[in-house]
Amino acid sequence: MAIPIINTWQNYYPEAHEGMGSSYERIVLNLLLSSLHTKYGFANVLESPCFGFTGITGINLVQLAKAGCKVHLEDSDPLRIELIQNSWQDLGLPVSIKLNRDFTQLDYKDHSFDFAFNFSAMWFVKDLSSFISELCRVTRGPILICVPNQEGLGFRGQLQGYSPQEYPQLRPSHIDPHSIIYLMQKQGRTLQSRNYIDCPPWPDIGMNKEDYIKKILPAVAFTPRTRTKPAQSIMPYYRGEDPTFANRMLRLYPFEKLLPHGLKRFWAHHRYMLFVP
Repeated sequence: MAIPIINTWQNYYPEAHEGMGSSYERIVLNLLLSSLHTKYGFANVLESPCFGFTGITGINLVQLAKAGCKVHLEDSDPLRIELIQNSWQDLGLPVSIKLNRDFTQLDYKDHSFDFAFNFSAMWFVKDLSSFISELCRVTRGPILICVPNQEGLGFRGQLQGYSPQEYPQLRPSHIDPHSIIYLMQKQGRTLQSRNYIDCPPWPDIGMNKEDYIKKILPAVAFTPRTRTKPAQSIMPYYRGEDPTFANRMLRLYPFEKLLPHGLKRFWAHHRYMLFVP
């Protein structure tokens, strides 16, 4: 999602319409999380921060909760926490969520979690070194960090309009993979694997197609349309109301699997790093 979601994230409540891009993103992320769960068998998991550049906040680990994991989340906004709790209640799943204003400290005992994770959220932590030190302290198992692909064709377009003055809560230097790897290794973590993820046939425009066309062609007039199709999100799938959702998204997955690594460098929307003790 593009920078404006910082100010417009409430638009995803109460009606969750994420569109094709975020829907596909969630399914391929679920594939990765499920494969790691199978490999490492973790049971107590943490997502901090849980607010990233996605639509509906706080539901990245629903797949693991359905697999029996105990999920813990952290967010910096009290209203968003309330809405996250509502989302999990809607799914009938337990979740533990804490308020953390800047993520400089994590209020848990050492080695509290088997697995820690965040998705496109590192630029919301106030101090990257302190956060990574704390994340390693509270996590005895693997840590998965997903960041926007800064070399991707759509990334620079999404940062248009950014300035530290207008978006003081956003720190682009904190999503630099080299910095993250260095600080993780400083904490004794080993980079187990890294790769690109979320690589559908379209570039990372970070918004729905109508808004994107308006952005690049402001003189084009659009007639407002009443949505005739139901809102698209993963939530009905999680409630068991849309059982074919994942398969529909995965029709696009062969493109991601077959695209050469060198091309993913410029086309993928995200990249991930997996660290182990």
